[in-house]
Amino acid sequence: MRKLTVWFDGACPLCQREIALMAKLDRGRAITFVDVSAPDAVCPTDRALLLARFHAQETGMPAVSGAAAFAAVWRAIPVLSPLGHLARLPPVLWALERAYLAFLRIRPRLQRWAGLRVPVQQNR
Repeated sequence: MRKLTVWFDGACPLCQREIALMAKLDRGRAITFVDVSAPDAVCPTDRALLLARFHAQETGMPAVSGAAAFAAVWRAIPVLSPLGHLARLPPVLWALERAYLAFLRIRPRLQRWAGLRVPVQQNR
């Protein structure tokens, strides 16, 4: 099994909740979560880019972002793996990316509504 690194915005309450759920489901510890909002975070590319979109990278593979990154995470978590494999189909990934772009447009409002911070276990 390939290891997966996920870069996320730990200052985003919605992102914290999503990552907390993924970390809980990742019983095989296949995913390393990196909070790029932390000042000491090691970023493989521009921090602003990593904060603007969800990014993931499987060992030995190119980094992906947006819906493709979510699909990579889903494939790494056995219970979500069927969704991740379904997202490999171009029309499915296209639709998921459109939904992700719509989410990004409303994310600031949702962040204000969510407001609560959830502790996330990082850099496992």
